[in-house]
Amino acid sequence: MFVLDLRHLATLDAVATEGTFGRAADLLGYTQSAVSQQIAALERAVGGTVFDRPGGPKPVRLTPLGEVLLTHARDLLARAAATDDAVERFKAGEGRVDIGTFQSVTNVILPTVVRRLLDEQPAADIRLFEEETDHPSTEGLDLVFFDGKLPGDVEQTKILDDPYVLVARKGQFPTGPVPLEALDSAAMVAQPAICDQARVERVYAEAGVRPLIVFRTADNRGVISMVRAGMGLAVMPTLALDLQPDDVLCTHELSPALAPREIYLAWQANRTLSPLAARVIELTREAVRDPQRPGRSHDMLGS
Repeated sequence: MFVLDLRHLATLDAVATEGTFGRAADLLGYTQSAVSQQIAALERAVGGTVFDRPGGPKPVRLTPLGEVLLTHARDLLARAAATDDAVERFKAGEGRVDIGTFQSVTNVILPTVVRRLLDEQPAADIRLFEEETDHPSTEGLDLVFFDGKLPGDVEQTKILDDPYVLVARKGQFPTGPVPLEALDSAAMVAQPAICDQARVERVYAEAGVRPLIVFRTADNRGVISMVRAGMGLAVMPTLALDLQPDDVLCTHELSPALAPREIYLAWQANRTLSPLAARVIELTREAVRDPQRPGRSHDMLGS
C-alpha cells in the first residue's frame, strides 16, 4: 500500500493542466526543479511513471497510470479543499449547535440570543429542544438551560436569579408585600410540582402554609390566563410573566420573600465547546444584562 501526499497530487494536477513543468511551477509558486522532485517522489510512491516526457518545448502527456491517478487525485483534492473550508467556517462560528431549554428561557432570553447569532452567522444551524423535567441531561446537547444546578459530570454557570412574585387580580390585596400566610387555604393555580416548583411548595409546607391547588399546568400563559379569569392566585418567577400595562392582574412581593429561582447554563465537563456554543454563552450573558430585556428586574442578574 502506498501513501499519497496531497502536495504531490496538487503538483500532478498543475502539470497536467498547464502541460509543462515550467508553467506548473509558475502556477504553484515553486521552482521547476521542485516540481520535478515532487513528480519523481509521486512516481516512486505509486511505482510507475505518470507522465511521458517528450523533451524540448513539447508538452508532457499523462500515462495510463497518470490518468487513473489524476482522476482520483482531483477528487481527493476537492475533498481536502471542502474539509479545509468547513474547518475554517467552523472556527469562524458556523456549524450546528443543539440547546436544551425550558419555557420561560425560550420565550424571553433565547429570541434575543438566536437573532443576534443568526445576524452574525446566517448559516448557523441552531436546534432547540424544550423539555420540562426534573432530570435534564446534557447527553447529545451542546448546552442546557435549567432552573437549578445540574447534577453529574457537567460544567455550568449561573445565568441569573429569577425572583418569585405573587400574581393576583388588581384590588385583591392592598398595595405592597403580601404575607406568605395569606396563601394558606387560598385557591391557587400552579406549575407541576417538578423542578424549582417543588422547592417552592416545600417552602410553603415548612411555613405551615397549605394552599388549595385548583389547577396545574406547565404552560406559563395557562397559569396567567386562569388567574386572570379569577380561578385563583399564582406564585411565579418574574421571567415567566407576560403582563400588559392595562392588565387586570398585578404582582406583589411576598413576605418573607421566597429565594429566587436560579437559572443555569450547563454543558458536558471536559468537552471542548465549539465556537458557536461558546458564542451562545457570551450572547446569553449579554442578553440577561440588557436592561431592555422583558421581565428583567435589578435583582435578577446572577453572579
